[in-house]
Amino acid sequence: MSPRIDLPSGLVTFVFTDIEGSTRLAQLLGPDYRPVLREHRRLLRHTIAAAEGAELLTEGDSFFLAFGDATAALTACLTAQRALASHEWPTADAVPRVRMGLHTGWAEPRDGEYVSPEVHRAARVAAAAHGGQVLCSAAAARHAEPLPPGASLIDLGLHRLRGFDDRERLFQLVAPGLERQFPRPRTADASAHNLPTPVTSFVGRHAERAELKRLVEAHRLVTVLGAGGAGKTRLAVELAVDLVESHPDGVWFVDIAAVTDPGLVAFEVAAVLGLRPEPGRPMVDTLVEYAAARRMLVLLDTCDAQPAASADVISRLLAGGVGVRVLATSRESFGLPGEVVWRIPSLSVDPPVDGAESDAVALLLDRTAAARGGRPPDPAESADLRRVVRRLDGLPLAIELAAARLRVLSIGQLAERLDDVLGTLDAGREDRDPPAAEPGRPGDGQDPVDLVPAAVATASPSPALRAVQRSAIERHLTMQATVTWSYRTLGPRAARLLRWLAVFAGPVDLAAVEWLLGDDPLDPLSVLVDKSMVLAEPHASGSTYRMLDPIRAYAARRLVEAGEEQSARNRHVAWSMHALERAHLGPDGRPVTLSLYALDPLAGELRAALRWCATGGSARAGLRVAGGLDQWWRERGLAREGRLWLFRLYGRIAETGERIPEAELAAAYHMHSLHAGADGEFAEELRYSQRAEAAARQAGDAGLLARVLAGRAAPLVDMGQFTEAERICREVIDWASGQEVIGDALFGVFSLAELLWRRGALDEAAELLGAARPVEAARPVERGRRSVDMLLGMVALARGDLVATHEHLQVALRSRMSHGFHGRACDTLNAMAVRCAVGGDGLTAARLFGAAGATRAKMRCAPGIYGDYWAQRQGELRRELGDAAFDGAYGEGAELGLEEAAALALAVEHPDLAAGSARFGHARVAPRQPVTPERPRHHTGHA
Repeated sequence: MSPRIDLPSGLVTFVFTDIEGSTRLAQLLGPDYRPVLREHRRLLRHTIAAAEGAELLTEGDSFFLAFGDATAALTACLTAQRALASHEWPTADAVPRVRMGLHTGWAEPRDGEYVSPEVHRAARVAAAAHGGQVLCSAAAARHAEPLPPGASLIDLGLHRLRGFDDRERLFQLVAPGLERQFPRPRTADASAHNLPTPVTSFVGRHAERAELKRLVEAHRLVTVLGAGGAGKTRLAVELAVDLVESHPDGVWFVDIAAVTDPGLVAFEVAAVLGLRPEPGRPMVDTLVEYAAARRMLVLLDTCDAQPAASADVISRLLAGGVGVRVLATSRESFGLPGEVVWRIPSLSVDPPVDGAESDAVALLLDRTAAARGGRPPDPAESADLRRVVRRLDGLPLAIELAAARLRVLSIGQLAERLDDVLGTLDAGREDRDPPAAEPGRPGDGQDPVDLVPAAVATASPSPALRAVQRSAIERHLTMQATVTWSYRTLGPRAARLLRWLAVFAGPVDLAAVEWLLGDDPLDPLSVLVDKSMVLAEPHASGSTYRMLDPIRAYAARRLVEAGEEQSARNRHVAWSMHALERAHLGPDGRPVTLSLYALDPLAGELRAALRWCATGGSARAGLRVAGGLDQWWRERGLAREGRLWLFRLYGRIAETGERIPEAELAAAYHMHSLHAGADGEFAEELRYSQRAEAAARQAGDAGLLARVLAGRAAPLVDMGQFTEAERICREVIDWASGQEVIGDALFGVFSLAELLWRRGALDEAAELLGAARPVEAARPVERGRRSVDMLLGMVALARGDLVATHEHLQVALRSRMSHGFHGRACDTLNAMAVRCAVGGDGLTAARLFGAAGATRAKMRCAPGIYGDYWAQRQGELRRELGDAAFDGAYGEGAELGLEEAAALALAVEHPDLAAGSARFGHARVAPRQPVTPERPRHHTGHA
């Protein structure tokens, strides 16, 4: 290293270079290698000096360099590669092929060197490169703007660097004079994937896997079709594991069964790929743009849950980029151009010519050993094994269920029972026991499998079509024979419990089952667990119980046949409302501060209740369930989902003519208005606000009317009518005070305080909030949000009182995180960021801004009335720190989860403990007044 060197600090770009195959080159050239090495060093040092880089270490053929500017570093690498390529070397064999790697990160020199993991990351990036190639990390690519003239960066995808647990996105520098084509980067594992890890072994299907692999390699869209339980997902995942290496940008598994609305399919795919919604842009456009230049395989599982929406996303993905391939599993094809439909066969039941066991027998052997504690079946049972798999038609789920029975039956006994059941089905096939379900039947539209055909075509089918239909029916009836056999072994109480459990969407505890039946379920539940029709999953807090989807679908159809669906699903809706009420109460039955975390585990059941209310039940009950989810939807960034459910419930009211009391309609319309505002639909927000007011006046409930009137300011604020909004707030507060229902008008109090803060009327805002504190504290639904403390913190911030700001905001943030108000917690994070900036901790401020911004983008909501204030303070902070430092810290914050960001904010030191505390006689912080915004965007229910 040079004796006089000025090492950059802060955001530093490190560069490592070496000659690929230098040992072989030295052996090849012998004494002539030394002048080649010397000339290589001269050319590199010339470019380093021109770019003002620092040479830290030169050892053999390698260089370790540091640059204070990423663009300069990239320019130096480009210039060096061009110089090496254009230089006249002694012979063609003497040309050194130099690989280069760059990474940008935060580092400080100590004693003339850097001790930082960023140095090691840069070295690993260089080690991944090939001779003549320049690779850079995502951080270096982000900071190397503008690029050198004529240069561009190619995204090579995510790679795991040796010695690092996380994956790094690598970019290749492309420019005139540089090679372009190289092998894959030399990394620990070349490709990314999120494929699920199976808990049981994969048995057989060698021929099917090879055939499906050929199809996927030759065609961009392959759909695997088959009945529920045929093994579509398992085979697709096993195949995808084999294809990881051939897709440099990853193989990504997306479970469409988890999507509750067609409009959310693109969001589900984007979430798996790590994409966030962009304001004002459809999610599918963001998804297509991301995938356009990438080579990846997307495995869409259970597309029949949302067939039309899945088809739309698939067609857009395939049209947007030639490197994208889609492997889908479904019960029906999409009918898209270029689609190859591959129907999954049953497992082979005939033994191969080499004398080994068939795939179906091998699966039954494996699962029987597991069911019997690791003991394999006796060789004398081999004939019965073949009888069983042949009677079950080789369907994997039927074999799995049959193996579960072998805990209590011998294989011979099982074979005899299956013979009897199949004989019964064959004799009565015209009756189709159980009968086919009607298409579009209310309450069962989301069942994940079809065990019998849903309908028969009225037109006379062709012989080929009849053959296909007959084949499908026989497979389904064989599947149903297995489940029917299990069902027919149940007593009346256990059979009724199985049918009624079909209304639950997921695992439930014993208390929920007991509530549903109104009776002690322990005995029949034990029977179902023993017969493997219900799975018991033990937890520290008690066991939960769930059914496999095919059994749930079968039980749901039996529920309809028994004429019990209306009663059971209405009972489930009543349980859902009971669970909502219980979430607001403590162990003693008294109201407690609402925690939205209590609603997280109920979300699936509440959605199932809403689905029934919107299709076959009571819309009035559905509105009550929706009301219980009001704050949860908005605080989780799901306002759009809430609007969709409300629209469906309105449709149900129109369909049935069910009478809804005006008070309940007013509450629903008021909730709808708030959701529309949070979702950016301002015209809809105003329309439903007006409807809510009209219905509330008809109802004659003063408290309800106060709540509705208090929300009238929200659409006005969203449309920039701040003066009118303030007038409305004052009128509502005066009226509510006269009616002694000021607690119900608390929303209007907070809206007025925000408007006063916005125009700088800080004393009036503080007085208003001081009076509101006991009102908020007396209301369990509101007090967890700590809106008074949040707003007092904003007032103190505008006054320049850092101590009061810190104390109020810390209280608000701690309470909001403790009670699950994530949307409001983002506002408090932003406010804490401003507090840190005012207190002189700019890097922490930038990190908090980054965390709040990333969380809001993920939740698809904007900061409301504070939006321009946050933006202005971020701009000031950027000017103070400089672009590089601000962007680095902001990016670090964006990587934090909400809980991590909150912990960072809560760890900020109290101003009284910091040097220069204003409370102890030092200079007081200059007050900062909020800047009047032009027009805030979406709101989230205000503070």
